[in-house]
Amino acid sequence: MDNLRFGAGIWLFQQFVDRYATDAYGPPIDTLEAIDRAGQVGAIDCLDINYPFAGDGVTVEQVREALQRNGITAQAITPHIYMREFQLGSFTNPDPALRRKAIDLGKKAVEIAQQLDAKYVKFWPGQDGFDYPFQVDYARLWDHSVEGIREVAQANPSQQFAIEYKLKEPRVSMFFSSAARTLLAIEDMGVDNVGIVLDLGHSLFAKETPADVVQLVSRRGKLVSVEVNDNWREWDDDMAVASVHLIETIEFMYALRKINWQGPILLDQFPFRENPVKAAQASINTIRTLDSLLDRIDLNALAAAQDRHDSLEAQRIVMEMLLGANAVGAHR
Repeated sequence: MDNLRFGAGIWLFQQFVDRYATDAYGPPIDTLEAIDRAGQVGAIDCLDINYPFAGDGVTVEQVREALQRNGITAQAITPHIYMREFQLGSFTNPDPALRRKAIDLGKKAVEIAQQLDAKYVKFWPGQDGFDYPFQVDYARLWDHSVEGIREVAQANPSQQFAIEYKLKEPRVSMFFSSAARTLLAIEDMGVDNVGIVLDLGHSLFAKETPADVVQLVSRRGKLVSVEVNDNWREWDDDMAVASVHLIETIEFMYALRKINWQGPILLDQFPFRENPVKAAQASINTIRTLDSLLDRIDLNALAAAQDRHDSLEAQRIVMEMLLGANAVGAHR
């Protein structure tokens, strides 16, 4: 793709905690420090920033100044609607007061997005869902989720919103669990300013085919952003790009070319035990390398193989792109 641009979720440069190392894998990192870390990568030009900001008394003006001194812009604002107070849900919480609080936090995130010139407000309702059979009324869960996001979107018709879906974690079954389910919910919302953030790892985790799904969402005009990482398909490991699923990552990038994706590619990684700056740099180098490899693919031959549903020929073409004609032809 021409003019590849890169961004990241600010959490890539912050503190990581899991259910075993509850003392965290490093010291607390506030929003301003995280922005400075992102600036050290040298190729990140935008960030998805959580709100409320991390750190005591961090202001919008301080965040703006930190972004400016690092040559970075705000791509998205993601409100914290998945923290402890929302452990039974945000938009779907059984307590009407907490549902209202989630809606109000979404509206506040719009104010922050406008002050920082962010492109969209992202919803990741990680606590919306269920854990046990018979725990919830599924129809009511659907209504609450659809109605909550609809209210925020309708109150701010000029603001772009996006939902990042995920199969599970922290809930055993999350409400926005797949691309198709999220598209159906957006259709029920009946608004034009809500779309999808397609996370490559979440798509793998949901047993989807990412290259298929990115085109599905784009075909319906709902692709707002893409995030990349990798995992072992059993958990949201948020590993370096293409570290496990090399071929599917290449196919995903090929699909981005097919839809003429012009936006930045955002890194969503959790380098628990790695240096975050180096982890980001490694993924960016990988993406650039894979993108340059795609320039070598025989598009006419690939299209002909796909017209015939010829799996072996399509694989040969991809392997030739990766390894070279001599390497592929040596064992014929």
